[in-house]
Amino acid sequence: MQVDDHAEELASALGVDKEEVTRDLENLLQYSVPIEEAKQSVRRKYGGSGGGGATPTSKNVADVTPEDGSVTVTAKVLTVGTRSIRYQGENQTIREGELADESGKISYTAWTDFGFEAGDSITIGNANVREWDGKPELNLGESSSVAVASETVETDYDVGGDATLLALEPGDRGRNVEVRVLEVENRTIDGRDGETEILSGVLADQTARLPFTDWNPREEVVEGASLRIEDVYIREFRGVPSVNLSEFTTVTELADSVEVRDAAPRLPIDEAVDAGGMFDVELVGNVIAVRDGSGLIERCPECGRVVQNGQCRSHGNVDGEDDLRVKAILDDGTDTVTVVLDAEATSEVYGGSIEDAKQAARDAMDKEVVADDIREKLVGLEHRVRGNLSVDEYGANLDASEFEATDDDPAERARTLLADLSTANSSADDEEVAR
Repeated sequence: MQVDDHAEELASALGVDKEEVTRDLENLLQYSVPIEEAKQSVRRKYGGSGGGGATPTSKNVADVTPEDGSVTVTAKVLTVGTRSIRYQGENQTIREGELADESGKISYTAWTDFGFEAGDSITIGNANVREWDGKPELNLGESSSVAVASETVETDYDVGGDATLLALEPGDRGRNVEVRVLEVENRTIDGRDGETEILSGVLADQTARLPFTDWNPREEVVEGASLRIEDVYIREFRGVPSVNLSEFTTVTELADSVEVRDAAPRLPIDEAVDAGGMFDVELVGNVIAVRDGSGLIERCPECGRVVQNGQCRSHGNVDGEDDLRVKAILDDGTDTVTVVLDAEATSEVYGGSIEDAKQAARDAMDKEVVADDIREKLVGLEHRVRGNLSVDEYGANLDASEFEATDDDPAERARTLLADLSTANSSADDEEVAR
């Protein structure tokens, strides 16, 4: 049902002007308020009932779909996070997290504080269902009811929200981490209430490193500090999970230093890509191609985008600034990823500066001579690369912080693989004879 249809239904039931109802609904929907919550708010505004209509269906968590208007579920509360959002021009506190039963788990947002905590078994009546990030989510509003369940809900999911950085995913709420602050800087941004001071940087534990933002700067968050941080929520930032500290987050200094790993986790490319993005990961594979747009390029002086034929997509005709870049396709046999090298790393691969590249292009009267030289040096060789991996509709891209050829001898590796296969086949033959 479209917004116009909802507005017509409400206007008819309430006896008010449809255009006014439409404006009210659209105003609420632009703040991501679920349609059923928006309709209830409009009913209350015009003095109508806040009721939701038909009796909600009782469902197991795994059976809830975005097509369900409203449902009743009985589940255990896994996590409870609290944060403030802007709603109808005012700040509103919401509670959010995950619920689970024996069948599965589901995210929720509570627009009213019902008082439940992690570990509670509850029955929720008249919970609206919306789709969030491709999955169903329960929305608990004034028309919802929450009661203690008649029996304890059993589930295999962990209760409480403690997690390692590697386990965090965009959309997580009410998580707790124990980390060391590796980098931190104070920044001023244009926030929802004007200029706002925030902290941003990098956190680490034994499993991974992730960027963070502290929206309510705390004096405990300093470089080198080991902290327990409770009630954080995770957003996607430039394709990777980012830890966000709200005004409701608590930060406690730890007596013992949190151990962190210096090396990035090394993963097969397919596992890293399936993770949907990683802030710091190491991949090893063969460079099978250097893409167009590599070598000597020009960037817009305003936005930094690559300029094509003197044209920037955002600023039109500009005088581009010279730069160096490599976009290499890395393949490890499980999947591929585009590795992007900045000017410094490209200069090392090329063996010369931007001025050297410009001179080579002038001598050949062709910029492509620089990219061709880079291709000769990279394609067919195995490389180790470390950096931040992002995955979107355009594919997987890794912005490299480290890029180097491996010392591995492909011929020796092939001999080792053949020897391992021969040993495995011999063992299989021996087992067959034994039978």
